[in-house]
Amino acid sequence: MFNDISSLRSHLATRRSGKARDMIAPGPDADTLRDIVALALRTPDHGKLAPWRIVTVAGDQRGRLADLLKRAWIAEHPGAEGLDLSALDQFAHQAPTLLLLLSTPVQDSKIPVWEQQMSAGAVGMNLLHAAHAHGFVGSWLTGWAAYNRDVAAAFGARHGDTIVGFFFFGTPGAELSERPRPDYDDVVGDWDI
Repeated sequence: MFNDISSLRSHLATRRSGKARDMIAPGPDADTLRDIVALALRTPDHGKLAPWRIVTVAGDQRGRLADLLKRAWIAEHPGAEGLDLSALDQFAHQAPTLLLLLSTPVQDSKIPVWEQQMSAGAVGMNLLHAAHAHGFVGSWLTGWAAYNRDVAAAFGARHGDTIVGFFFFGTPGAELSERPRPDYDDVVGDWDI
């Protein structure tokens, strides 16, 4: 994939998230998506537990996702029935490709749950890098739906499982802009005892 350190550096320096609502077709085809996921699974995993699951949401399932989001929103916000919930439809239908990443820690393992959750986060970052390596833009979104138990249960979450995020992939429909990044000296310091 990278012939030298400069191409790897360029990849890391140019990866940025796009707005899911701005993504257009094409998205990754089935073989490319399979490769993106396979690359993402090459993540640190203390104990070889694979404490995560990825669920694909096909284009023809987006309406079902929108219905799920509306039901969950109404259950969480009594009185919301009859309100304009078109933002939930838009969320469910944005970008050509959608994956959902679950953290599924093994509760009776000697590996701390926190380490297992960090591994799931690493899968998420690898998804974004792998999509970028294939020439697509990605967006990792959470929001209220990622913390809603009904939504999580609909994706197979069990007790202790959580949604890490919704991962949208596609072709940029608008120019990607750089966002401010932390200053090195603000986040890196020397250990001094």
